[in-house]
Amino acid sequence: MDSIETPLGVLQHTFGYDQFREPQAQVIDTLVAGGDALVIMPTGGGKSLCYQIPALVREGVGVIISPLIALMRDQVNALNQLGVSAAYLNSTLDHDQIWQIEQQIASGEIDLLYIAPERLLQARTLQLLAQLNIALFAIDEAHCVSQWGHDFRADYLNLGILHERFPAVPRIALTATADERTRGEIVKRLGLQQAASFLCGFDRPNIQYRITQKSNARQQLLQFLKHEHANDAGIVYCLSRKKVEDVASWMSAEGYTALPYHAGLSTQIRQNHQDRFLREDGVIIVATVAFGMGIDKPDVRFVAHLDLPKSLEAYYQETGRAGRDGLPSNAWMVYGVQDVIKLRQMLEMSNGDDQHKRAERYKLDAMLGLCEITTCRRQALLHYFGDPAEAKCGNCDACLIPIETWDGSEAAQKALSCAYRTGQRFGVNHLVDVLLGKDGDKIQQFGHDTLSVHGLGKDLDVTQWRSVFRQLVARGYLTVDVSGFGSLLLTEKCRPVLKGEESLHLRKDRKAERKGRGSKSIRTKVTFTGHDETLWQALRVIRKDLADEQAVPPYIIFGDATLKEMVSAQPISETQMLNIIGVGETKLERYGDAFMGAIREHQVDILDKV
Repeated sequence: MDSIETPLGVLQHTFGYDQFREPQAQVIDTLVAGGDALVIMPTGGGKSLCYQIPALVREGVGVIISPLIALMRDQVNALNQLGVSAAYLNSTLDHDQIWQIEQQIASGEIDLLYIAPERLLQARTLQLLAQLNIALFAIDEAHCVSQWGHDFRADYLNLGILHERFPAVPRIALTATADERTRGEIVKRLGLQQAASFLCGFDRPNIQYRITQKSNARQQLLQFLKHEHANDAGIVYCLSRKKVEDVASWMSAEGYTALPYHAGLSTQIRQNHQDRFLREDGVIIVATVAFGMGIDKPDVRFVAHLDLPKSLEAYYQETGRAGRDGLPSNAWMVYGVQDVIKLRQMLEMSNGDDQHKRAERYKLDAMLGLCEITTCRRQALLHYFGDPAEAKCGNCDACLIPIETWDGSEAAQKALSCAYRTGQRFGVNHLVDVLLGKDGDKIQQFGHDTLSVHGLGKDLDVTQWRSVFRQLVARGYLTVDVSGFGSLLLTEKCRPVLKGEESLHLRKDRKAERKGRGSKSIRTKVTFTGHDETLWQALRVIRKDLADEQAVPPYIIFGDATLKEMVSAQPISETQMLNIIGVGETKLERYGDAFMGAIREHQVDILDKV
């Protein structure tokens, strides 16, 4: 076998990387030898190479099952830029285009074929595949097979047919998000009992996790963007479609390019907004969970949550869309007691059976636990996925600015007593008013101004009491009435607290961050100074022009990490350029002269100024 046909040769000459990351080489060797593999690897860890390279090394076409059109298109565009013959079959193609691609597949012209699961399972497609020499099957986003997961896709349940129809073809299932239960489901439903398992850890060290209490969410977001992400691409997640629309409109009025994305918008609008996000600089998508899975954009510098996610799986998946290029990025979230109440109501009022609701309660409790924890957030997050971290990360808000706690036992007793004495029929706002001794019409109407708890909480302010109630709900001392009114009910767990048999230490919530007041946020931009900044901007202009000419996102030409290395190394020969990460032989041939020319001009300009 010629050296360029070895996995390492393909990695270096086609993809432009010197060496494999762990455990890419072992995964690839397993598939090349005809074995099956289950790969759990964090976003940005290089999952796609684990099936792309063996598909190129082995004889035949590699078939990749992918749940999203955007992911297929991005992957195919990126592979074509590398000189790899790749195509996709999905609903965006007309009959003639599908026929043409099928003919290319049949004649052996396609090395990698991306296909949606519903199309793969059609009799026509299975008949076509039966006539081909197939290098491998790759099942991407394999967690979609889990009926307990937030991204469940019914068509994934039937992908076990691949093992039945094509027993000699190696299969690989990949995902970034799978706890132990989900991993078991993937193995069982896809028939991967004999597959080699590669659990690569879930840590994304370049992402800084920051969670703070919600006071004025929009202003908090505005301060965050102004001080840290003024011109960056990012995603803002909201729970409802209406909120998505409202926040996008407000952000646009504040001068940001903010586009809404949710399932209620037409397919054309969603596609247009997604295309702008991928191809333009500094675009912010405001979205429900309908947006994001499979988005390959590497330079998303932040993911912000204005509402609490339903589970740690959802939170990890959504925050993982930041910093795919490995450069510093932010996962920022604000949440409050109303978020907790709303999610608990939605859970209890859902149509799921008792078993499903128990599982969802556990997931929501784990999400709340991450929010209220006073120690390293990354440790807690990784522990949930069975990936224990021994040391504190030093890159989350709890590590950078340690959380203060206070003895909230007496305050908790007052809060619980207030909920009890008002008949467990009222929400947080009313209970706080009673504790503060207010005399509004509602309080007088129900006679709550005569209760012993009326005015008993004047030692704390409104914000502090809301924090107390939030933490009591999060920790399970109070629960939410499912009637839709948000009334708080006492649980059996609260008895020891009310009787003084259990002490309770609560978080001391921080005030809203202000620029220059002890903030230890990371720098999340690629920044240069002087001459290097000039070269950086020049290379970005060239990249954008080339991308526009071909109607592809700029990162398909070269990612930020590649441009950053060009600025540092300033290659002016083909040999030097091939040493830059992400520059393979095809990209050198297509784009090398343009970028090396800009670097040479830059060096001449500097000499002229000396």
